[in-house]
Amino acid sequence: MSVVGLDIGSISAKIAVARNRGVDVIANEVSNRATPSLVGFGPKSRYLGETAKTQEISNLKNTVTSLTRLAGRPFNDPDIQIEQEFISAPLVNINGQVGAEVSYLGQKTQFTATQLMAMFLTRVKQTASAELRLPVSDIVMGCPAWYTDAQRRSMIDAADIAGLKLLRLINDSTAVALGYGITKLDLPAPEEKPRRVAFVDIGNSNYTCSIVEFVKGQLSVKSTAWDRHFGGRNLDKALVDHFAKEFKEKFKIDITTNPKAKVRVAAACEKMKKVLSANANAPINIESLMNDVDVKGFLKREEFEELIKPLLDRVTIPLERALADAKLKIEDIDGVEMVGGCTRVPSIKNAVQQFFKKQLSFTLNQDEACARGAAFSCAILSPAFRVRDFSVHDIVNYPIEFTWEKSPDIPDEDTSLTVFNKGNLMPSTKILTFYRKQPFDLEARYAKPETLPGKTSPWIGRFSVKGVKPDAKDDFMICKLKARVNLHGVLNIEQGYYVEEQEVEEPIPEKEGDKKDGDAMDTEAPKTRKVKKQVRKGDLPLSAGTASLDSSSKEAAAEKEQEMIMNDKLVHDTEDKKNELESFIYELRNKIDEQYAEFASDEEKEKIRKKCDESEDWLYDEGEDVTKAVYISKIEELRAIGGPVIQRYLDKLEEERQARVKKDEEAAAARKATEDAKRKAEEDKRKAEEDAKKPEDTEMKDADVPEVEETD
Repeated sequence: MSVVGLDIGSISAKIAVARNRGVDVIANEVSNRATPSLVGFGPKSRYLGETAKTQEISNLKNTVTSLTRLAGRPFNDPDIQIEQEFISAPLVNINGQVGAEVSYLGQKTQFTATQLMAMFLTRVKQTASAELRLPVSDIVMGCPAWYTDAQRRSMIDAADIAGLKLLRLINDSTAVALGYGITKLDLPAPEEKPRRVAFVDIGNSNYTCSIVEFVKGQLSVKSTAWDRHFGGRNLDKALVDHFAKEFKEKFKIDITTNPKAKVRVAAACEKMKKVLSANANAPINIESLMNDVDVKGFLKREEFEELIKPLLDRVTIPLERALADAKLKIEDIDGVEMVGGCTRVPSIKNAVQQFFKKQLSFTLNQDEACARGAAFSCAILSPAFRVRDFSVHDIVNYPIEFTWEKSPDIPDEDTSLTVFNKGNLMPSTKILTFYRKQPFDLEARYAKPETLPGKTSPWIGRFSVKGVKPDAKDDFMICKLKARVNLHGVLNIEQGYYVEEQEVEEPIPEKEGDKKDGDAMDTEAPKTRKVKKQVRKGDLPLSAGTASLDSSSKEAAAEKEQEMIMNDKLVHDTEDKKNELESFIYELRNKIDEQYAEFASDEEKEKIRKKCDESEDWLYDEGEDVTKAVYISKIEELRAIGGPVIQRYLDKLEEERQARVKKDEEAAAARKATEDAKRKAEEDKRKAEEDAKKPEDTEMKDADVPEVEETD
């Protein structure tokens, strides 16, 4: 069984797997540990991951990035207009949700953000399966802590469409904390003061700070704060804007009018940013940027820091908010762990260090910490692995309330209730009680819409409770609803049932001293009392309307995804057969005058050359875009002509091999005979030496016996 953790960033993703008694971040098909989180579309197939990156500049209008920034967002959200600055493909409105319009298979096609995410997850699944050499099913994915219910449901739907079983959708900062804590053997005991660590995660587009308490075998998230528009891409944009202005003045070119030029400058600025993190200055050089103009520039680190000063002024805001929400002071923090690629920028590190007034820690892998933590979470949830006991207590980041219509039978009834407050444990369950005589509906929504990202709708879902009716006495039915924020951070009403109040007798507990001393046996019946208890009587049917895809839409999307997977495979196989035909033509033409020369007559050679030329002409003319079957038939035609010659060559090689084998066997037999003879001679010699060392016979012979004469 596979155990996979996935960290999907706005520009790249890392895949971690549990194996060999640990967690490894695996490499993709081109040996990169980070896979570009891009989805591209072409006239024949899709481009996913690395292949999308290689054709991004030449196919800008059909390549979509920042997938996690689009998931579950309405099209009219102001944040979508911000994302369009970083996404070259046009974003469109698909039934109120954001999607992208691209040219796929020669036609204009629209895909929702959920479908685009599912496509990338398909690539992740294939990469992990190839590395593990077994089917991948179970997965834990990281997501930004500021994700709403709709965004989380979009990620869950995407995993379902891609054929993955999502065990948990874990907040990125929580995954990082898990990866930190589960390997620590020096955490305090539960009864001792917990270790408090601030995790500062600044990636390409998100900035998150989480305050987490650790004791042995457990972590508890106390608070999480964020800045959704602070990251590496914002630093890059400051550089791009600077050089766009400089190039316009210096070289008289305007890169804002040329998308490809702008992407090339952005890539160069990203490299410059990394160089400036370790050096005092850095150059920029781009050949033939646009209009055949070569550009170059130079920037000092001080100038760079001046360009990003508006961003640097915001560094401490999430830190202050996280401490305030956790009701802690700076001196209460025991350590500060920095993760995310953007934390390598010296000015950002200095700002964080000055705020906390302590040395920063970089013990975790800054790029892979989230993926590793997600893999640990997957191993904990999977029955296939035994992992050290470690519980994770995350929190609800937005307060959730339920609203309902007032019952006509209860005129003074409240119609709303905040059920999950900000900071409540997640997952957690609450029981709601309603007194009703007829079916009723209730809605879940976020209690403070102003805290949500962008202009996200506060609506979470509408739930209908069926089967409600008056009881036998025409009185209210007591309805109980089990509301739960689950492991994914998604709200559902999981169960509905009704109860009846019944009088039951229960024994009254005796107080100390009631029993008289000396009573050997108490013959008096125990005292009881009648109490009213609620007894569960039956279930109430529920129906829900949420931001999740309905089953039919999800099945249709899954079928569409499978269709595109099969098409991609067919295109890949067709390209392989085309390459096989091309290689076979060159191989046969070259070898007919070399290896195969002595095995073919002049007539056969001429026939093969002619067929190779015809096949080559066809391949580069009519054969550029044909079906897989046509390439296979062309290969078979060549094999039909060249096959007898190749077979003679192979037969000759086989004869030579058999001769070598026979010769080797004879040589081995001769060696064995020589060794046997040598061994026998050595044994005979050893035996003779042993016989020579035996003692002489001491028995007296007759001649050796002295004669004795008798005397008178």
